[in-house]
Amino acid sequence: MAYNLKDVFYLDTSVTIAAATAAGGVGQLDLSAYIDPIARGRTKGTGLAVYKVHWGVMRSGDDSDPIDDAEAGEFSFGLLAGFGSGDIATGGANMSDTAFSNTNNLLISSGQFYGPKSQVANACTTVNMFPNRMVDPSTEVPYVIVRDNVCLCYQIHTNMVAATHLSVRLEVAQVTLDQATLNQLLRTQTV
Repeated sequence: MAYNLKDVFYLDTSVTIAAATAAGGVGQLDLSAYIDPIARGRTKGTGLAVYKVHWGVMRSGDDSDPIDDAEAGEFSFGLLAGFGSGDIATGGANMSDTAFSNTNNLLISSGQFYGPKSQVANACTTVNMFPNRMVDPSTEVPYVIVRDNVCLCYQIHTNMVAATHLSVRLEVAQVTLDQATLNQLLRTQTV
């Protein structure tokens, strides 16, 4: 499939990061309706190509307010293919040191968030609150998911002052895969 209006569609998910809570959490998005990793006879397997990932962060609540300038929290975030942990509230998960590392084959997109007050406390001279992105797919070389889920994961480094809404929107397309490509992707997308 090509990256065009006819083939590309959006998927999204979000999590609420609890205030004053350490560790991390996960929000799982079921992709089983879009993926079939089994080639049958002349029918090829189907994967989900992720071309672009759009991140958003705001204060949690009904009014969609931006992050307050008193926010001192910091967290890492990422989108992991086939992680399959289910939904886990803030404090219920501890992501490994390599979860958001460029060496993780399951990593589709990642970054870090620094609240405005954390930057002042650390004497930052430039404003780089969000997004501070590290890894992203591209329209030329998408990340192709062949597992039945993708997880929005985060790890708190400094507790958030206020409950925070972390959201992600994916630009995706279903793609057919030959057996060799499908086998390679299944091998690399193993937890």
